[in-house]
Amino acid sequence: MTKAIVVHQTGGPEVLSWEARDPGRPGPGEVLVEHRAVGLNFIDVYFRSGLYPAETPFVPGSEAAGVVVETGEGVDGLAAGDRVAYCVSGGAYAERRVIAADRLVSVPDGVSDEQAAGMMLKGMTAWYLVRRTFPVKPGQTVLCHAAAGGVGLIVGQWAKHLGATVIGTAGSEEKIALAKAHGYDHVINYREADFVAAVKEITGGRLCDVVYDSVGKDTFPGSLDCLRPLGMFVSFGQSSGNVPPFELGLLARKGSLFATRPTLFTYIAERGELETAARELFEVVENGAVEIVVNQRYKLAEAGRAHEDLEGRRTSGVSVLTP
Repeated sequence: MTKAIVVHQTGGPEVLSWEARDPGRPGPGEVLVEHRAVGLNFIDVYFRSGLYPAETPFVPGSEAAGVVVETGEGVDGLAAGDRVAYCVSGGAYAERRVIAADRLVSVPDGVSDEQAAGMMLKGMTAWYLVRRTFPVKPGQTVLCHAAAGGVGLIVGQWAKHLGATVIGTAGSEEKIALAKAHGYDHVINYREADFVAAVKEITGGRLCDVVYDSVGKDTFPGSLDCLRPLGMFVSFGQSSGNVPPFELGLLARKGSLFATRPTLFTYIAERGELETAARELFEVVENGAVEIVVNQRYKLAEAGRAHEDLEGRRTSGVSVLTP
């Protein structure tokens, strides 16, 4: 019998229960995977707390990497021992799990299990942000909040690789230094400075083409004030709380702005797009344009402590849980 983290009722980190759980055997089109590493993400907190609804009991976790143990009927192209990774909605906080084969991607030799586990959700989120939602081009100016976070560090490197000037925000000197080491040309300490005024100064009043915002309540509507006319506000998270309701006419008054609230799973719903996302992500990691460094490691059984650190803003970059 293997073990998993199970949530029987939503709440604080204390509801994460480490207990025996039979993963079952794979059915048609399914694969049994043994995890080598599991990614830690803020979306896990949203499900655990009940902000995002889920039927209890459930196993949280959206990304992991491991090896194929057994394949079900009709599965082609995968065999026992193959290294794989995935990003789905839930079920990753486990030693083993059964998953649909078409959600798995092969992990290349140049990417470690921990890197793969820690970058599937964050890395493919960065992919859709800079390659699909607002395709970054040379000469553009990008603002990304939470620059030292898992997605932020990847966005900084990838946007710089694409030729943009990259501005970020962070809350400590340590995180500022980390962001600057990962592609950011300028990083604003939002605890000490007005980030809108700082962006205006940095850009000489020209402002930004796009703002990637995973913070939400605390950075709105300031993010809109960082955009030049026809710029795009991309809200892809709400670590400080939801963006409050606002009148659509506000976008017109601030420069005919565009605003969107994308989610990764829409972008990778089709198998072909999942393969494209994974391929382009693995390429920039293998060629050195994007560096994936695991900054925090926890035992899977200690997921509660990991959540406490994540919510307390004591983590930076990529964190993984290991069985």
